[in-house]
Amino acid sequence: MALQGNPINLLLVEDDEIDIKSIKRSIKELKLINPLTVARDGIEGLEYLRGENGKTKVESPRVVLLDLNMPRMGGLEFLEELRKDPELHATVTFVLTTSDADQDIVSAYEKNVAGYIVKSDSTTSFVEAMRLIDFYWTIVQLP
Repeated sequence: MALQGNPINLLLVEDDEIDIKSIKRSIKELKLINPLTVARDGIEGLEYLRGENGKTKVESPRVVLLDLNMPRMGGLEFLEELRKDPELHATVTFVLTTSDADQDIVSAYEKNVAGYIVKSDSTTSFVEAMRLIDFYWTIVQLP
């Protein structure tokens, strides 16, 4: 996954260690070379995007992979803050969550997510999700 020769930086905002390992494994299996940063909740995710509190800033071009159900600040709250920030409001974000609740799906799309992917227990679903995101960046132009 690369855009005009520049790697796309990935920020995974996820608190579940098994899901983190599955996504890392999927990236490796697909031979993606993208730098990956992991934040354990929405607050830490914003710190990485802003380069605050000693966190190395995740530079553009970037994609955020976001879980919804996390401690301190969940995914929908994170999206709300992201969209209010003039420097971050256009950040491309995909939701990767176990929630298939209509209310969560509608709320996420109202906050302009690029996609909403429901995780299953299968490692295959993570590989397919990463393949989809890789394909997305193959055909999309950034400003």
